[in-house]
Amino acid sequence: MLAFLWILIALLSITVAVLAVKILTLQRAAREITEAFSERLATDTNTLIGISSRDKNMLALASGINEQLRLLRNQRRRYLHGDKELKDAVTGLSHDLRTPLTAIYGYLELLKKEEKSENVTRYLAFIENRTEAMRQLTEELFRYSVILSTEDVTPETVDVGALLEESIASFYGALVERGIEPEITFPDVRVMRTLDKGALSRILGNVLSNVLKYSEGDLAITLTDQGVLTFTNRASDLDEVQVGRLFDRFFTVESARNSTGLGLAIAKTLAERIGGKISAQYENEKLTILLQF
Repeated sequence: MLAFLWILIALLSITVAVLAVKILTLQRAAREITEAFSERLATDTNTLIGISSRDKNMLALASGINEQLRLLRNQRRRYLHGDKELKDAVTGLSHDLRTPLTAIYGYLELLKKEEKSENVTRYLAFIENRTEAMRQLTEELFRYSVILSTEDVTPETVDVGALLEESIASFYGALVERGIEPEITFPDVRVMRTLDKGALSRILGNVLSNVLKYSEGDLAITLTDQGVLTFTNRASDLDEVQVGRLFDRFFTVESARNSTGLGLAIAKTLAERIGGKISAQYENEKLTILLQF
């Protein structure tokens, strides 16, 4: 009887040891898959995930992940190829439009010097107004193509509040013309950040341009000591669906017909490039653009 108990203990010990080895082997295979998966996501490579374990279930898991990675790589390549074609098309289109627009402006200036009737003068004013709108749209397309074609960032120490004041001052005339008197709230301390000053200036300018499109006569600008910047204005013509798409390139709403829909898309691209975040909220018919650095 005692011998039987020892045999049973020995068998149980062997079973436990085998199971422990099996568990350790599976754990190592899981770690290998996790590490390899993270590496494959970070790099564009065709190398398959390999594991040391011969367990059929872990091998099946690795095989399934390899298949999904292959599909993901193909989709990524198609996306990058299509995105490059779009960038090239935008660059070419904006360049091609600038040349005839320059010629049109030249002829308009010549026509202004000619003797003409009151009706002709009025028609020329309409043509000049529409040509100027087209020029602005073309310039916006050109700036977007330039921003996409370069990812250079020049970090420097920037006083966010001071740069915000400069941006507001540059738009102050246009804001007043629209009957908008901004309410500005700054913290008691200076908000300093290390980022690209030119990119931040462009972001602020594009956000303020967006205010001019949608505001119904009010604007509240707040900068906190944590570096959170908000622009809030009443915009009853918008809805939550439209606000959710404000950062989509080429998206416009009815109240912004003279826009390419690139202003906030450019702001988002630049914000992410310099390590910031930009988002939009809509509540009680008020639109809020949030910037955080």
